[in-house]
Amino acid sequence: MIKRAKTEDAEALAGLAIQMWTEHIPEDLAEEFRRLVTNDDAVCFIKWLDDKPIAFAQCQLRRDYVEGTDSSPVGYLEGIFVSEGYRKQGFAAELLSECEKWAKEKGCSEFASDCELDNIESFRFHMALGFEEANRIICFRKKMR
Repeated sequence: MIKRAKTEDAEALAGLAIQMWTEHIPEDLAEEFRRLVTNDDAVCFIKWLDDKPIAFAQCQLRRDYVEGTDSSPVGYLEGIFVSEGYRKQGFAAELLSECEKWAKEKGCSEFASDCELDNIESFRFHMALGFEEANRIICFRKKMR
């Protein structure tokens, strides 16, 4: 069952998200999810199996320019994760479908996402589910002295 996350689901979301965003702190993620699920421009969905959260997706509306798009707002997949042992069963596709439905209801005609250049698994996921590559960039930074 896929459920739209509510405030009381913040810890479950954080427990899944920390497996993907390992540089974060679970408590900080839970607090961020508490804010997100009450924001009209954001949504999180959780896949439950036998009362256990096994996957989630987070998407938001972006009103600033989104690479390769022509409209605004754009539904944007901020993160998607399926726990080990549950992958390759179509759960990510189900979650993405829920995100796309939500974005359409919010008036979006385009949906976008991104991944790091070296994240081949994510690249394959996006391509398999109908995304097309819009651009590749290299980001730079410089410490000011």
